[in-house]
Amino acid sequence: MSDDLFCEIVAGERPAIVVHEDDLTVSFLDARPVFKGHVLVVPRVHVETLGDLTEVGPFFERVQAMARAVEEALEADGTFVALNNRVSQSVPHLHVHVVPRNRKDGLRGFFWPRTRYESDEEARSYAAAIARALTGAAS
Repeated sequence: MSDDLFCEIVAGERPAIVVHEDDLTVSFLDARPVFKGHVLVVPRVHVETLGDLTEVGPFFERVQAMARAVEEALEADGTFVALNNRVSQSVPHLHVHVVPRNRKDGLRGFFWPRTRYESDEEARSYAAAIARALTGAAS
């Protein structure tokens, strides 16, 4: 195991606002979201890149479910789903960004301005709404 930030979150050693977790993944709110409701989906096992991941299909099933949940919970027009492989990867642990999108939201190309939640309570309310939508989607 590496001592990276995401391994610490997966192990419960570092706080994060968790949206969902299961045997394969942990999904939590990005601490510096592009838009509120921006979720990171990470594998529990430490892998640095997509090429290192053995359970690609099951992992991306979780990413797909999260994209649907973010869209539904936040009444977004869509989502932006992105993965950096080494270059621009701020944490050396595979992670997929699921970002809520709306028409004319101001996001242009790959320039990602960041925002902040007003409080932990506001962040938790986003996480809870997305988790409810994810649970509803799984039923």
